[in-house]
Amino acid sequence: MLDELDSAIVALLQEDARQTNRDIARKVGIAPSTCLERIRLLRERGVIRGYHADVDPARLGRGVHALVAATVRPLSRTVIDAFLQSVLDLPEVVSVYVMAGTDDFLIEVSAPDIDTLHTFLTDRLSMRKEVVGFRTSIVFRQLRKTKLEPLPAPNSH
Repeated sequence: MLDELDSAIVALLQEDARQTNRDIARKVGIAPSTCLERIRLLRERGVIRGYHADVDPARLGRGVHALVAATVRPLSRTVIDAFLQSVLDLPEVVSVYVMAGTDDFLIEVSAPDIDTLHTFLTDRLSMRKEVVGFRTSIVFRQLRKTKLEPLPAPNSH
């Protein structure tokens, strides 16, 4: 759990991770040295995993976005680990989720066009011997929260 001060620092970093430590300290009302230490501890605890630029895939020539639900067999640690690594190495893949339920993986893919997506599915994904099936959903629009807030503790209504 984060205290109020750490929550405020995290919120400010989610709004703009490029702002200076001095600006963050001023906004939350603490000394810059205290703020720097708080941020260091948030990184050590894994609350802050990194800083990145939010890039528009379409502006990078990746106008088609899809989610591919894949099933693999046999389902073993070795097969899962090898599949994850090989799929993450493919340039069209944005992210991979290991799932519970009917599908084993959800693969987020972006490509320049439908033909490239089709080539990815038929020449790269379906050719893998461990893949026994997949379903593809084309994404028309994606909305994403850029700021996550801590959830209230259970029974704290």
